[in-house]
Amino acid sequence: MNMNKVYCCYPGGRHKALTMSYDDGRIQDRRLVKLFNQYGIRGTFHLNSGLFQDERRIEPEEIPELYRGHEVSGHTVTHPTIARCPLPEVAFEVLNDRQALEQWTGYPVRGLSYPNGSVDKEIEELLPMCGIRYSRVVGNSESFELPENPYRWMATCHHNHRLLELGEQFLALHKTQYLYLMYVWGHSYEFDNDGNWELIETFCRQMSGKPDIWYCTNIELMDCLDNYRRLQFAADNRFVFNPNAAECWIQVNDGTPVCIPGGKTVRLG
Repeated sequence: MNMNKVYCCYPGGRHKALTMSYDDGRIQDRRLVKLFNQYGIRGTFHLNSGLFQDERRIEPEEIPELYRGHEVSGHTVTHPTIARCPLPEVAFEVLNDRQALEQWTGYPVRGLSYPNGSVDKEIEELLPMCGIRYSRVVGNSESFELPENPYRWMATCHHNHRLLELGEQFLALHKTQYLYLMYVWGHSYEFDNDGNWELIETFCRQMSGKPDIWYCTNIELMDCLDNYRRLQFAADNRFVFNPNAAECWIQVNDGTPVCIPGGKTVRLG
C-alpha cells in the first residue's frame, strides 16, 4: 500500500520558530517590548501579580496595552522558591497568579516560568491540574530542538550566552524535514545592569523578517504542536480531518505546504 509522507509544519508551512521569554515584569519591559515590536519579534512575559507595588515593576494597568501581541504568563504571586514549599502553597501561588493576571489580559493564562528555576516532580504533576500547559526552567540547552517535557522546558540560551553566535547557526538551518526552535530567555533589567541593550537590538535586527521563521509566543508554539497531534489521518494519509478550531499546516510528499482549515477534511492526493 502506498502512503503519503506527512510532516508537521509551523503556520504558513514554515519549519523554524523563534520565541522569547522574559521574567519579573520590570519597568525595562517597556523598552524591550518596543524593540520586539519594531523588529516583529514576539515573546512571553512572566509576571508576579503580588509584586506590582514594587516601583521597579510595571503597573498592572499597563498590561493590556504594553504586552499586546505578546503573551502574559505566570511566575507565581510572590516569587517563592516553590520546591521548598508545601504543595498546597504552590497551587495557591500558581492559581492566584493566573486569576489576577487574567483580570488584566482577558484570556486564560496557561504558561509558567519557575521562580528561581525551582521545580520538582510533584510540582510538574500538579501544574496540569492548575491549567498550566508548560513551564520554563533556567539554563541553556544550546539546541534548537522542541521540548521533550514541556514542564521542564529549557531555552536555547540566555541572552548573555552565545546569543549572536547561536542566532547565526539558527539562521543557517535549512533541512525542512525537521522542526527547529530558537528560544531566548532572560530579565529585561539585566540589559540596564550589564549595559548591553545593543546586544538584544542587534539580535532582533539579525532575526527580523525571515520568511522561513515563525515569530511566536511560548503558548502559541505549544498550541501549534498540540493541534497537530489531534489531526486525524486516514490509514494511508490520503486525507485528514482537523478537529481543532485553528488551522493546521502540514508538508506532503514533495514538500508543498498544505493548510488544513479548522473543522475540515482535506484530501492529500
